[in-house]
Amino acid sequence: MIVSLKIPQLTTMIRGLGLSLLVLLGWDFAIVLGYKVIHWGWVGSRNVPLAFYGVAIGIVVSFWNSSAYARWWEARTLWGAIVNKSRTLARQVLTTISPEATAIEQAEVAALQRQLVLYQVAYVHALRQQLRGLDPVAAVAHLLPHEDSAKLAREKNLALTLQCRMSAMLVAACERGWLGQWEWQAIDDSMADLMDAQGGVERIKNTPMPKQFNLFLRLFVHIYCLMLPVGLVETMGWFTPLGSTLVGFMFLALEKIGNDLENPFENTIFDVPMTAIATTIEINLRQLLGETELPPPEQPVRGVLW
Repeated sequence: MIVSLKIPQLTTMIRGLGLSLLVLLGWDFAIVLGYKVIHWGWVGSRNVPLAFYGVAIGIVVSFWNSSAYARWWEARTLWGAIVNKSRTLARQVLTTISPEATAIEQAEVAALQRQLVLYQVAYVHALRQQLRGLDPVAAVAHLLPHEDSAKLAREKNLALTLQCRMSAMLVAACERGWLGQWEWQAIDDSMADLMDAQGGVERIKNTPMPKQFNLFLRLFVHIYCLMLPVGLVETMGWFTPLGSTLVGFMFLALEKIGNDLENPFENTIFDVPMTAIATTIEINLRQLLGETELPPPEQPVRGVLW
């Protein structure tokens, strides 16, 4: 996620639109040369309804961008829910699981509580890696040293597997009398909410926006950009490439912004900052365990928070 204007955003935008801008600029010069040098009067016409077409395309582009941003914001909201439920789950685990009076059981419960909290930390790291198409095992191996990395690597949905193992540990705690029925129900509700949030982000990841809409939007924007010099050359003359390319760049840039926001889990600078969110969860939960050696919060790198 871009968080600072220090990142060379204009350079990044121009680089992403480089080929389209070069084609547009070449077309503009071709129209000007044809009209001013070769005297092809038919290549220019001030009767082209550029304003009408521009308004219509602007409305469509705005709708596309609004839909893309709503999709990005939903992804961020779901990760906000994961933050809240992770804290709630850790609090419930640390305050409602209680042992009998024996010192042995007290030590066992303390170990179980720590294990459950670390599993939750591993869960959020595994989920953000899965969404980005990266190796989740590498991000959780240090949190689960007792687990066989080879077995974890064979899991198709490691985040779900970790939640299932947490649930099994909680059931065992119930059977030993460390967790009452009502307390278990409250923890299970928190875990169910986490599963709902995970299902939401996976839906966004696996269900792209309608490609036919994107295809026709891009087609209409490009057609409009090709019409610009035709409608401007009579009035702007040799300055046509300046005005036409600038206006075309604006429409192409708006279209690209929508495309960039469409997929918030693609490991690009436009992502929801899942690494920073997962690290914040890890810091919070490990603090609840009483740890003092904590990972540092994620900081922006060249204006981008990952």
